[in-house]
Amino acid sequence: ALLQCYAQSDNKAVQEIMDHRQTQQDKLRDPKDSPLDKKARRRFRGLNYYDIDLSYRVNVRFVKTENPVIFQMKTTTSRLPEYIKYGDVYFTLNGVDCRLEVYQSPDIAKRPGYEDYLFIPFTDETNGKETYDVGRYLEFRIPTSEEIILDFNKCYNPYCSYSPNYSCPIPPEVNDLPMEVKSGEKKFNAGAH
Repeated sequence: ALLQCYAQSDNKAVQEIMDHRQTQQDKLRDPKDSPLDKKARRRFRGLNYYDIDLSYRVNVRFVKTENPVIFQMKTTTSRLPEYIKYGDVYFTLNGVDCRLEVYQSPDIAKRPGYEDYLFIPFTDETNGKETYDVGRYLEFRIPTSEEIILDFNKCYNPYCSYSPNYSCPIPPEVNDLPMEVKSGEKKFNAGAH
């Protein structure tokens, strides 16, 4: 029965990842939401992903920042949006102890449905090779407990990877993982597939 239990939770995780990917691709196809122009949308055949690998679905310990300070995050343009360092996540990935900072945008938090929205921009050693050179993002919601799951299979590219018309936060240096994270979204190729 234990094995069935594991299989069910794995299936659920895989389904969640597939749903997440579908949502990302639907956004790019939707004229209202898409960062792509009309011509690029017509040519769009889907995003490129690494194969789903549940070893990149990691248990993390979340520690909230005691006295959060507002700072300006660098972007791919001259824009300097304000963010709050909301906390840190601690975990082990590929046998390496890691820490990533978690951020909140005061502006985004004002939007309905985004009150608990946090994000983790990060870089790793695949950037510029198999993945977008600026880095990738993970979405995060304010957790209700300190132990949570972070799934790198769900990491995605910022909108500036699809179109030069967007300005995207550049992951701060502290969020550089000292390894290849072969998980989640790969580089966007407009004419791929």
